[in-house]
Amino acid sequence: MIRLVRAGLALALLLAGTAVLAPPSAHAATWETLINESSFADRNTLMAEWNFRYPWGSDHNGTARMYASATDNNHVYLSPSGQLNIKATRITGNEGNSSADPHLPIRYHSGAIHAKDQVLVNDQFPNYEVRGEFQAPSARGTWPAFWLTGVNSWPPESDILEYKGDARNWFNTYKNASGGWSNTIVNVSSPGSWHEYRVWISKAGATNVSIDYYLDGQWMGRHVGANFVGKPMWLIINLQMEGSSGSPGPSADTFYRARNVYMGRSRA
Repeated sequence: MIRLVRAGLALALLLAGTAVLAPPSAHAATWETLINESSFADRNTLMAEWNFRYPWGSDHNGTARMYASATDNNHVYLSPSGQLNIKATRITGNEGNSSADPHLPIRYHSGAIHAKDQVLVNDQFPNYEVRGEFQAPSARGTWPAFWLTGVNSWPPESDILEYKGDARNWFNTYKNASGGWSNTIVNVSSPGSWHEYRVWISKAGATNVSIDYYLDGQWMGRHVGANFVGKPMWLIINLQMEGSSGSPGPSADTFYRARNVYMGRSRA
């Protein structure tokens, strides 16, 4: 009972516009878990909750092309401890350019997964929590991310974890009430150690949402997501390379690790 009261209080404070400095440990009876913390327990569990690569294919805005499937675990694989591993490897051959803008030359093979469940804030599902623990690379040319992006259109976008070649995490929202980006940039001690990244998204009107970002249980900032309501979003974990994170990237293999990834929502 105490755990349920604590969860209800956290939700009430968020809806009232008060920052909560620690995430709730449990949720009230109307709370639904979409992805629990054990989705990386084994390959079958992974494939039950996640799809390989990006929702749109292999390429995006950097120099890494994503390779993974039910039978290919060279770049996306699991550890017995319930840990997801994504490995980026420098290639030597000419694989052409990325099919996505800005069409950079492919220099790496890497990996991405996206959740089968989507985030869709509306009257029926007014609140979402998304979180996970990550060991993120932060050297020049490495571009890991844990993010939400529109299924049918872009925007919306919410970046929960994004490192762009240094030890600063970018909490980003596009678009805001002014039609552009909101950014909360946080210096992180040892991004390659385990840290928890979390977002709480709440319906804040007919069209907008409030987005609260957390690092290791500490509230980092609140953004307004304009016109997010009613627009489904993919949840993506990927290790992109170069692009916005600088060039040249590393010649040795780069690793991005995740565990205890969770998605849940409230039902009105």
